[in-house]
Amino acid sequence: MSFTKQQLQKFAHLIRLDVSDEKLNEMKIDGVIDWLDKLQKIDTSGVTPMLTPAEHLSAGALAKEDALPLRDDVVTDGNIRDAVLANVPDDAGKTRGYFSVPKVIDED
Repeated sequence: MSFTKQQLQKFAHLIRLDVSDEKLNEMKIDGVIDWLDKLQKIDTSGVTPMLTPAEHLSAGALAKEDALPLRDDVVTDGNIRDAVLANVPDDAGKTRGYFSVPKVIDED
């Protein structure tokens, strides 16, 4: 399957992408589309759908005895504010207990 440059520009416009003519030529979209067409032709009628390729994370595996053990959700590194603030590049906010960062939004 092959697309014209006009069709590709229309697709880019529909998904709100600004793609130059030079970039369209470099992208080799036709190769990707051909590959996707091949994937569409694969017979998957006997394949059971899965949520994730990792067996131990699937919903069915969590109920099994061989599922990964879960750990308690316990805070282990709390109350280390001073140790974290020791890494700040300047002392502007260190004495008040926060990071001082440059202004990023103009109020003009």
